[in-house]
Amino acid sequence: MGIFILTILRSQFFVRIPYPTSDFSGQTIIVTGSNTGLGLEAARHIVRLGASKVILAVRTVSKGEAAAEDILNSTKATKNTIEVWPLDLSDHESIKKFATRAQGLERLDALLQNAGVLTSHFKVVAGEETHIAVNTVSAVLLGLLVLPKLRETSKKFGVKTRLSFVGSDLQWAAKFNEAPQSGSLFDALRDEKIANMGDRYATSKLLLLYAVREIAARSPNNADSEVIINFMTPGACKSDLFRDEKSWLEHQIKILASAIFARTTEVGGRTLVDSVRPDLPSEAHGAFLMDCKIAA
Repeated sequence: MGIFILTILRSQFFVRIPYPTSDFSGQTIIVTGSNTGLGLEAARHIVRLGASKVILAVRTVSKGEAAAEDILNSTKATKNTIEVWPLDLSDHESIKKFATRAQGLERLDALLQNAGVLTSHFKVVAGEETHIAVNTVSAVLLGLLVLPKLRETSKKFGVKTRLSFVGSDLQWAAKFNEAPQSGSLFDALRDEKIANMGDRYATSKLLLLYAVREIAARSPNNADSEVIINFMTPGACKSDLFRDEKSWLEHQIKILASAIFARTTEVGGRTLVDSVRPDLPSEAHGAFLMDCKIAA
């Protein structure tokens, strides 16, 4: 734990995150959870860097349209640069419809899986506890369904396509008390009686890391198609992830901690852009990215 804390402190206080400069010209990029926070700022950078099409994948279309207007106003890009597509990661049918629509694109160069949930309330959606359903199962489902299109684009256009999953520093601190339970792990994770909701977000991201590493191992890069699959952390950032109602004192503590410790939302967005940049090295395949570098 001591090494973990020192690593995080060094990252937050002493690492300068580079301003994105990679050329996205001609490329089509999907960013999930992009109507607000890190996803919005990442999409803004990608539009600024010349992408031909950026698809904002959002649960509420009206909020996505407002985000698109905000990006267009700040970047002066043409209106047809951005599209808003509905995607509800708590609904498997919505994910399947989204993936089918993505298959109809002329090309897809990257999928940036930023959308996620953090809550202190136990709830079952799509048959699983919310964090497991959205942060782990649905992220994996969407990635697997879109992977064939990324392979097709790589082969057809001779480019490296990218599939990036946004994780969290907290994965290294996950207690994951459900791991020793006998029987199905999913049964244990949906058991409210033993659920530690203070640890559940971290556990969901740890499980996602395991899944991404396995997907990358089963999808090696080859001469026919090169899809770089990675897992990254933006570090502690100011964002809208913490949305639960809190007491006045908890809210004030959050504001103070964020002011001292967290990166700005724009800087956090830079790390997301780095994970799907066109010039990402092949060594990033199956890797964990931190501070815009291959960490493990």
